[in-house]
Amino acid sequence: MSYNVTQKLIKEHLLEGEMKPGSEIGLKIDQTLTQDATGTMVMLELEAMGIDRAKTEASAQYVDHNLIQEDSKNPDDHLFLESAAKRFGLYFSRPGNGVSHPVHMQRLAKPGKTLLGSDSHTCANGCMGMLAMGAGGIDVAMAIAGEPFYVKMPKVWGVKVTGELPDWVSAKDVILEMLRRHGVKGGVNHVFEYYGPGLKNLTAMDRHVIANMGAELGATGTVFPSDDETKRFLKLQGREEDWIELKADDGATYDVHDEIDLSEITPMVAKPSSPGNVVPIEEVDGEPIYQSYIGSSANPGYRDFAIASKIVEGKRVADGVSLDLNPTSRQMLIDLSQQGHIANFLQAGARLHQAGCNGCIGMGQAPATGRNSLRTTPRNFPGRSGTKEDSVFLCSPETAAISALNGKITDPRKAGFDYPDVQELDQPTIDTRLLDAPLPFEEAKEVELVKGPNVASIPEMDELPNDMELPILLKMGDDISTDEILAGGARVLPYRSNLPEISKFTFEIVDDTYYDRAMDIRDQGGHAIVAGANYGQGSSREHAALAPKYLGMKVAVVTDFARIHWQNLANFGVLPLTFVNESDLNDLEQGDVLVFSGLRDKIKQSNQIEVEVKGKDKTLKLEHALSERQIEIMQMGGLINWVKNRLEG
Repeated sequence: MSYNVTQKLIKEHLLEGEMKPGSEIGLKIDQTLTQDATGTMVMLELEAMGIDRAKTEASAQYVDHNLIQEDSKNPDDHLFLESAAKRFGLYFSRPGNGVSHPVHMQRLAKPGKTLLGSDSHTCANGCMGMLAMGAGGIDVAMAIAGEPFYVKMPKVWGVKVTGELPDWVSAKDVILEMLRRHGVKGGVNHVFEYYGPGLKNLTAMDRHVIANMGAELGATGTVFPSDDETKRFLKLQGREEDWIELKADDGATYDVHDEIDLSEITPMVAKPSSPGNVVPIEEVDGEPIYQSYIGSSANPGYRDFAIASKIVEGKRVADGVSLDLNPTSRQMLIDLSQQGHIANFLQAGARLHQAGCNGCIGMGQAPATGRNSLRTTPRNFPGRSGTKEDSVFLCSPETAAISALNGKITDPRKAGFDYPDVQELDQPTIDTRLLDAPLPFEEAKEVELVKGPNVASIPEMDELPNDMELPILLKMGDDISTDEILAGGARVLPYRSNLPEISKFTFEIVDDTYYDRAMDIRDQGGHAIVAGANYGQGSSREHAALAPKYLGMKVAVVTDFARIHWQNLANFGVLPLTFVNESDLNDLEQGDVLVFSGLRDKIKQSNQIEVEVKGKDKTLKLEHALSERQIEIMQMGGLINWVKNRLEG
């Protein structure tokens, strides 16, 4: 039988289940990735579960999100993460070393391996011939403990790549074109696999850009073959021995087919406030901008910065425009400095920020009220930038640089000068001094966790009740993102290790009365929420499930869920249900009371249940997609309780 690359990776790591699309499978995880916005909770979960040491081939804890030190909370948590990495046998990437995804690609990614990360953009490392997936933190904690990762077997969406990109067009435009075609939920329950003769014209970092924003398609992952370009990249990083060839068999087939001719791609822009709101640049050409932002895990390569540097060289940023430069790794910053690119930016009037996620996650660099921000970041969900009523456009580095000079969104093909010739470095910097290797076990087990005053242990989780009367505390529409459920940014993320405190920000973008109303009835049985399609899109942050759970949310009823958030809800004992008849959402109102009876038995007996709407003479037909294992976890109140029960048993 002929296999594509995705199928080969899954087959090689399959521990449980069958490779039948839609059925639950359990996969062996070789590597894990955590970052500081999500990793603090992962480390607390490892502690809560009594885990002794990482069982993976390599697990790494990065500090890249919460770098602003306006008080002691972030630095305290950094010390906690450093101590936890030492205690549990993880690599530790110190603050300033860079964004997790490109650093992992440079230092630890290996073709043929699986990678699970508590960051939705972990899929970026699919550029290296890996099956790389984002997940909730507790799933990553389980993988660190040596447990399988359970996921629905995806379909494989084959994308044949031909041609070569024209001048002024780059890999960001390729993935924006995919989003223009398929939207933010088009790839749900699929892995996108790119193949074909055009791949020879995409560098490893170009592939990273495309794989990274596979998360915005809702995909389980994105996979590229491991070929000569992968080998070249690893050789430049001093890791050629980690290379293996991995390509699709002759005659391999795909469940869905697509094709991209690179030569036909044109500059694209995603308008506010969704990565799927993509248009050709002609439709927004001339829109005034306040900010132009270059960097993030969606454009992390040397070329992405160097091309922008050459565009602004000898010129001046337009009056009233902030050109923000966000290097993605310390290695990258060193190379850009040595080649004169940082000087080009600074002389043009750019603002240089530290190597990290920064404004991409709303950690500084928030745009001004009522002004447009043009960014090379992967997301522009409402409020993600840190400004509540933000207006963020997504684009390529070429578009960002030209637009910064003109003070308005500008088609880079109208630059008025030749496309700069930028070559990849023959000898990039290799520096591992801020990536600390795991301690030997005998030394590690003596390490004590360093907990500052902001680190709070995870509260006990109640079991799923059998009978409930739950008022609907919120009714929402389609495409509610995890940024809207629980925002990122400098106000919120410092409380990532303190569930009672971070819960105060829950749903504030949707309804700033939610927290108080939830707390009023939390001890009276809790509540439910209802929403439309693609509920929970975006970030993998499990706080978006944990915080509502802490506030008493027992059930979420929606048209359909984004994959990672659905799994996070199940992991923390919040029952995720969908409407059998989607029109029923229209008949429900905030304040209606849903009556559940005999629930624990009903979800075991059938994937469909009936729920009464109190006082309305209406019955809802709802369904769940939980496996037998997940039903057991749900009834016990979540995965932490389930693991503790197993370890104690």
